[in-house]
Amino acid sequence: MSTAYYSHADCRAHDMGRGHPECPQRLDAISDHLIATGLDVALTRRDAPQVDVAELELAHSKRYVTELSERLKSVAESGRSMALDPDTIACPATWNAALRAAGAAVAATDAVIDGDVSNAFCAVRPPGHHATRDEAMGFCFFNNVAVAARHALDKRGLQRVAIVDFDVHHGNGTEDIIAGDERVLMVSFFQHPLYPGSGAVPKGTNMINLPIPPYTKGGEIRELIEAMWMPRLEAFKPQMIFVSAGFDAHRDDELGQLGLVEADYEWITRRVKDVADRHAQGRIVSCLEGGYDLGALARSVAVHLRVLAGL
Repeated sequence: MSTAYYSHADCRAHDMGRGHPECPQRLDAISDHLIATGLDVALTRRDAPQVDVAELELAHSKRYVTELSERLKSVAESGRSMALDPDTIACPATWNAALRAAGAAVAATDAVIDGDVSNAFCAVRPPGHHATRDEAMGFCFFNNVAVAARHALDKRGLQRVAIVDFDVHHGNGTEDIIAGDERVLMVSFFQHPLYPGSGAVPKGTNMINLPIPPYTKGGEIRELIEAMWMPRLEAFKPQMIFVSAGFDAHRDDELGQLGLVEADYEWITRRVKDVADRHAQGRIVSCLEGGYDLGALARSVAVHLRVLAGL
């Protein structure tokens, strides 16, 4: 069995403009580092398919999917970029990139459930965890992880899935979509206060939110994970785990002020994998979210993948 690595050239083509931190070079940095370290040959590379638009309605309202789809198609036809908010800009390539990003998450879910691969990492963009049921924001258009989690539940018949979010920013979109859905347990930590300013008070009983003050280092976060995440995950016994893998809590990343290093991401991934091995037949689908210092991002993804691949 193997670890699948989903990506696509369309995800690189999405470009929100010169100087934007969520840039195409993020995927280049990851891919180049995997090749340079030899980790690339240990992964099963797969092209991300386009998602069936109907799948998006598992996590988003039909009205939102229709309106955003029409808007992104219009941008593609016009050849001119359009800002949806000050941080989230659609360019002519965004529609196809968004379809590939969500499509990777769904395809990876099917591959893992079918036993085709052990687990999967989706090196895709745009990211997804700020996209709410009805709104694009925070560099995100469709919520890739939430779509995949609902696909596992509503289409593939699983009864319990967990979502682990370790991005430096609160996954407000995922929370908005799954709050109150007791089939899903969401555990996360995030710097607080920081964009989008939410998460201090969870929206539902099916989530463990850990707001972390700026300049907290990895050791303290590990202790909180062990005390707060692990008992709930063990009791929940998820049949599959989805990861919103943001690497912007790294100490070198300028979009946040937390102090994680590669060893912390390795440890977190190992603890998640321990739960998956005990309760979920090892089934994990991880999707790239944040991470904007290119060197730190590439190194952190590499340790994440080494744990997933058992190397």
